[in-house]
Amino acid sequence: MALFGAFLRGSFGLPKSDKQAVDRVKDLARAALRVSPDTAFAVNEIACNDPGCPGIETVILVMEPGQKTRALKVAKSLDEVMEQDILKALDP
Repeated sequence: MALFGAFLRGSFGLPKSDKQAVDRVKDLARAALRVSPDTAFAVNEIACNDPGCPGIETVILVMEPGQKTRALKVAKSLDEVMEQDILKALDP
């Protein structure tokens, strides 16, 4: 069974994500995606040791009522994510 090389912050020696930074990215995602107020977001910074990974990546889960959950991946640390990065992550 593979672990896929991904470890969430708060585990394996990485400090826990700053709530203000998470809230900032959630606010950026809400503004960029122009979703309903009922839409929920989960934001995590992930470290990946696999050579094909960017190293640190921010994953934004978009949970809209009645829709399938979407995962947006930004190849930057949580503190570096900007609105244009979220919009770019929407492109397949």
